[in-house]
Amino acid sequence: MRVMVTGAGGFLGRQLVRRLLAAGQLRGRRIEALILLDQQLDGFAEDPRLRHLAGSITDPALLRRGLADGVDVIFHLVSIAGGAAEENYALGRQVNLLASLQLLELLRNAQRPPVLVYASSVAVYGADLPLRMDEQQPTRPALSYGAHKLMIEQQLGDLGRRGEVDGRALRLPGIVARPGDGAGLRSAFMSELLQRFAAGQRYTCPVSPQATAWWMSAACCVDNLLHAAEFELHAGAPCRVWQLPVLHLSIAAVVDALAQVFGEERRSLIDYQPDPALEALFGRFPPMRTPLARQRGFQHDGTARALVRQALDLTQRVRGSRALTATA
Repeated sequence: MRVMVTGAGGFLGRQLVRRLLAAGQLRGRRIEALILLDQQLDGFAEDPRLRHLAGSITDPALLRRGLADGVDVIFHLVSIAGGAAEENYALGRQVNLLASLQLLELLRNAQRPPVLVYASSVAVYGADLPLRMDEQQPTRPALSYGAHKLMIEQQLGDLGRRGEVDGRALRLPGIVARPGDGAGLRSAFMSELLQRFAAGQRYTCPVSPQATAWWMSAACCVDNLLHAAEFELHAGAPCRVWQLPVLHLSIAAVVDALAQVFGEERRSLIDYQPDPALEALFGRFPPMRTPLARQRGFQHDGTARALVRQALDLTQRVRGSRALTATA
């Protein structure tokens, strides 16, 4: 089994690589090679299964080198985040759209279609969402990032129909808790709130306590990415895109959970200076029903407190147990 992870040096990629190395197998087969592609690949443990491809996914020669001996499963995580892609349209288009299309073209194989798990985004829905949503909600991206994600979803569906790439796209919500400054994510406040509260540092939240978002810990997200790679889909499968189950939580509910874990006295460290434009895009998410994803076995973190503990790595939950609640 040969597995590739694009964006392996990123927040999700590093956690996914650790899990794959620890498991040692995927789809019932031993992982013999794990190919990592990203601009920076420092800090990984020494392991004879790892193959490092340091560079940009926009380099066709680098992609061809990584795929020269074939791959069985690829996790396509690399992207230019929403805010950064909006500010630099050319870069976002090159990475999020054109390089992804190039990757799919190189993967096409009618005799032995590789499994591709694609990290799409809830950005495909856009703004001005209805009061309640489900998986059938029409897509109307409000940012170039979401538009490019939707285009790749559609191409995955077409190649799946043709039996050339066995694609599975997962629409990811806000994944927490990212370290650092959020790397261009306009929703970075979700992670910053958790990190600052846990560290006992003062934080000015750019959305109101009543702002609502869709939340998922990185650990739970990796569970879902791995699950997506495991099940079988035939070429004519009607569904290759899933909206993951999410926790629909207000900022106030997340602060409540943080206070339960770290102490009520830290509430006084949080101030609010809402940015109306930011809150309109990232603080008005309605409840989301995901019965199709639940039936397929995808899951969310279960509770706000579990989200906090898993996002901040405060639990020793055993991976692969699939013990978390899948209700939406």
